[in-house]
Amino acid sequence: MTMVEIEKIKERLEFDPKGFYKTKDDNNISYPEDGNKECAEIEDQSFWFNHRNNVIATGVINFPPSGMIFDIGGGNGFVAKGLINAGFECALIEPGISGASKAVERGIDNVFCATVESIGIEKKSIPGIGLFDVIEHIEDDISFLKNLHSLMVSGGRLYATVPAYNLLWSKEDEFAGHFRRYTKDSISKVLEKAGFKVEYATYFFRFLPPAIFAFRSIPSYLGRSSSASVNSQKKEHQVKKGIGNQLLNKLLSNELKLIKLKKQLSFGGSCFIVAKS
Repeated sequence: MTMVEIEKIKERLEFDPKGFYKTKDDNNISYPEDGNKECAEIEDQSFWFNHRNNVIATGVINFPPSGMIFDIGGGNGFVAKGLINAGFECALIEPGISGASKAVERGIDNVFCATVESIGIEKKSIPGIGLFDVIEHIEDDISFLKNLHSLMVSGGRLYATVPAYNLLWSKEDEFAGHFRRYTKDSISKVLEKAGFKVEYATYFFRFLPPAIFAFRSIPSYLGRSSSASVNSQKKEHQVKKGIGNQLLNKLLSNELKLIKLKKQLSFGGSCFIVAKS
């Protein structure tokens, strides 16, 4: 089995002056048209995005890949850049032009503006795949994951994050183009049906479910939720300095320490999972 060769993939694609490689195919995805642009305004200063990056990097360190990780649906390259900074080789596959452009700006060398299906990756060639808040955007998640399994080397590792608990469903999920939320068990079963063997699964953001339920889910059930905006998203993702910020940092730090020890947290607003092909 040969590992994927980046240069061969590039030869089949067009190089865009913005610095990424692209296909001619239309990329039909369940994601808001301006989603990447909005995330780009939030990510760097967001406690949510930064803690998720720390959880992902810690999980990959605990369960390292045998080679390059392909961050599929990687948006603006925020996670890919974090993995590169943590010492891992990472390529980004992102169908949105704004996301791919931002990833190039962040200094990521191997950026493909495409879907994983359209760039012609050979079977049994990928050592690592990242799906960070991607699977919930796929209507037929099992078929999608089966296809990815066929592209991976034997013993390759897939890393994923997904939003937790259908009970926490709200208008925010609809706006984001989600088809579902998961539990730790349900995402594990989906991966197993696709041919993967789950090595590790945990929740994180343990403090968030009550807040999501109170301020998003209940208003949505009652038909009173307001439309999302960049400014409202910024307010949710940034915490002012003071006692609240200190408490938040303490909660996130303690959570990360447990994940570093490979403990599996039993509750949280998101799930992180590692599975072997």
